[in-house]
Amino acid sequence: MPAQLPRNPPSSASGPPAPGQRADARHNRARLLRAAREAYALNGADVPSSAIARRAGVGAATLYRHFPTRGSLIAAAFSEQLGQCVAALDEALQDDDPWRGLRYVLTKVCTMQAQDRGFSAAFLSQFPDAPDVHHERTRAETGLARLVQRAKDTGQLRQDFDPSDVTLLLLANNGVVRDSPAASSMAASRRLLAYFLQSCPPADGTPLPQPAPLRLDDLYKPPRRTG
Repeated sequence: MPAQLPRNPPSSASGPPAPGQRADARHNRARLLRAAREAYALNGADVPSSAIARRAGVGAATLYRHFPTRGSLIAAAFSEQLGQCVAALDEALQDDDPWRGLRYVLTKVCTMQAQDRGFSAAFLSQFPDAPDVHHERTRAETGLARLVQRAKDTGQLRQDFDPSDVTLLLLANNGVVRDSPAASSMAASRRLLAYFLQSCPPADGTPLPQPAPLRLDDLYKPPRRTG
């Protein structure tokens, strides 16, 4: 069995409250995170942080004290979901059948994208003030490349498949989820994923074009402003 990738402890910006924090400060932080998750799930991660402060019933100064940048607020709001994605990859790497493991992790992430529009944007964004998120993403990309190669080695995955094709899938799924009516976004996401998976096994046909030079860290500018 392949060993799990080493985990990185969360930073104070995106992790749990600092030890010794006052009860009212912990309460305000929890209210901000709850309001952020609700707002992002409905409208994506472009919701202004000032609107989240109003939704949480706290002032802008309280928000800035807990989350100095918009990126730190988004990273903290979705730290649990990001951790679930990394855990899914760890589980996939433990599977003796790498193709089954790859299908499992792609289904997990695409489902999470479809369930929460804010998570989809957060997953595809950069967070320079949350180094744990960057570390986990880099670790996930390394594990994904290993999983893809194992599936190729067993003959279950076409040889011209590239790990960047997963990034293409996530970008496409993000667009489907963002632009579909809420009632049909899950069904549309599942159908897109099914088409993608059906194209992955080896086939006697025209080779794919050259892979696109895509990495998750290259996709979006980091969200820096809080207002």
